[in-house]
Amino acid sequence: MSILLWTACHQSPKKPAKVSYDFSEVDKKVQDWVDAGFYSGAGLIVVKNNEIVFEKIFGNYTQDTVVYIASAGKWLAAATIAAVVDEGKLSWDDPVNKWLPEFTDVKGKATLRQLLSHISGYPDYQPKEAHRDDYQTLKESVAHIVRLPADTIPGAVFHYGGLAMQVAGRITELATDKDWETLFQEKIAQPLGMKNTHFTPVHQGGGHSPMLGGGARTVLHDYAAFLNMISNNGLFKGKQILSEKAIIEMQTDQVGIAKVAKNEFVEHARAAKHHGIYGLGEWREELDSAGKAVLISSPGWAGAYPWIDNTTNTYGFFITHVNVSKANKDGFLSFYSSPVLPMMVRDVCKKAAFPGSLKTGFTNSDKEIHWSN
Repeated sequence: MSILLWTACHQSPKKPAKVSYDFSEVDKKVQDWVDAGFYSGAGLIVVKNNEIVFEKIFGNYTQDTVVYIASAGKWLAAATIAAVVDEGKLSWDDPVNKWLPEFTDVKGKATLRQLLSHISGYPDYQPKEAHRDDYQTLKESVAHIVRLPADTIPGAVFHYGGLAMQVAGRITELATDKDWETLFQEKIAQPLGMKNTHFTPVHQGGGHSPMLGGGARTVLHDYAAFLNMISNNGLFKGKQILSEKAIIEMQTDQVGIAKVAKNEFVEHARAAKHHGIYGLGEWREELDSAGKAVLISSPGWAGAYPWIDNTTNTYGFFITHVNVSKANKDGFLSFYSSPVLPMMVRDVCKKAAFPGSLKTGFTNSDKEIHWSN
């Protein structure tokens, strides 16, 4: 599908931008990753002011390549639940035991917002000795979560993981009397034309489950449509998919006074030490002076990286899946390498707006994270 056609399908046609953008450095960065064997292929789309300014497919990918995006699906899951909250069938402050009375311990006191912001006190994942959470239904998944001991009391500690989101999804199913995939399709995928995006069936390979926290699969333009809606305050093709109130809530700090360990994702990726690092299903990577998130994202461990950058009115999606053996051999961490892309895009935008102001390539963008074997 051509760039012009995609734009016309998602926003009112506009006159071609007069600004010239040079994405050669961005292009080279992704191509280098592919050439190194870290990815067999990839796709990247960048949109500014609702116009595509860069799009390219790399390696053996096509625009229709379906990719499991791991934690990049957390954003989609939170948006689905936000749609149900918009309908008044749920409240962000509903406790778990309102809907799941079998949670009789402290886990039952965690609220829906805490489940989606990793401060619920739930364990991050199933214990090593337990069956991996690759169940095909949320009902079955939650039946194996209810008996796990809590790590902490709700609201005390930020622990990034996936099990708590399973409980949030099950609550949403009970509130609507619909299964999760049906809910996602009705509330998000179908209104946005995301025909190739699904949460079920659950992929049983390592790193993809739990369902809400790591089981989604999609294609390049599907997720770009989702970002279009989020960046336009819930509006898509003239229809309000999510309320502006829901968008604000998702992007608002949900961590509060919870303890955040050193070197969590935002500090690691951005060298940023602010405390309000997470909203509902999304990272708050950068904040303005008033504490409002200006760079938000939902990176996946395997390299998929969606972001919205309000400093340049851009959003983008990098779709890929890491070659684990090659990455491990060379010490390449896709989770911490993909976040270089919005920084590079910022530099492109600055150069285009102020030609000659940046004379030596990009500024603070040429950064990848490796580990020592």
